[in-house]
Amino acid sequence: MKYFFLCFFIGLKVCAAQTFSYPKFVKQGRTLEKLVPQNWKIIDTAYGDLNNDQTDDLAFVVEYHLPIAENRAYGDNETELIKEFQKPRVLAIYFKNPQSGNFAFALQNNNFILRAHEGGGMGDPFKNINIANQNLQLSFEGGNNWRWKLDYDFNYRNKDWSLILANNIYYHIGSGEMTEKKYNFLDRRTYLVTGNIFNRNSGNQRTEEVLYFSDLRTFDTFKKPWTWEITKDNFL
Repeated sequence: MKYFFLCFFIGLKVCAAQTFSYPKFVKQGRTLEKLVPQNWKIIDTAYGDLNNDQTDDLAFVVEYHLPIAENRAYGDNETELIKEFQKPRVLAIYFKNPQSGNFAFALQNNNFILRAHEGGGMGDPFKNINIANQNLQLSFEGGNNWRWKLDYDFNYRNKDWSLILANNIYYHIGSGEMTEKKYNFLDRRTYLVTGNIFNRNSGNQRTEEVLYFSDLRTFDTFKKPWTWEITKDNFL
């Protein structure tokens, strides 16, 4: 009997992996609850103006109720090499129509949000989603003794979502040894701080460098965190 239930459970997982497809979000709705697909749960939401119409738009992250087999990119922005069994996450953005009061679909991204087991010893790396200064802000954190923090600011311009700011902190939880890199893609500048995370206002070294790249990255050209080799052996 135990063997039967084990086979049944495995069969359910295999079936879920075989039949899974990412949701197709509704084009519009008046409330958040009306926008969330069946079998997906909300893990974070943010309200704020994203398209400069003085109306609060909506961004949220949802997670599927079952783990499935996913191919996830690691180490570059081109290939998908690592297969993992985990719950998918999706980022969705809706613009609010100031006349009708409805939220209108603006973006669905199936790749960028890190999954619950992609943060190392610290557990779930997804920290929050926020909207400020018309930017969509996504924050992640993970690691073990050596820890990392990643913050990304995407801005809606020319009918696309461009990465305009990023921050990457890498530090040791015991010694406090730290490297922090702040990226301003509009000014094409990198600001580097090295030293100790417990002594960030004094004693740390600060340098500024020109940032070389061709075009602003978008959700279409930046698959997920850690996949943009922005300089040699330096991933963002």
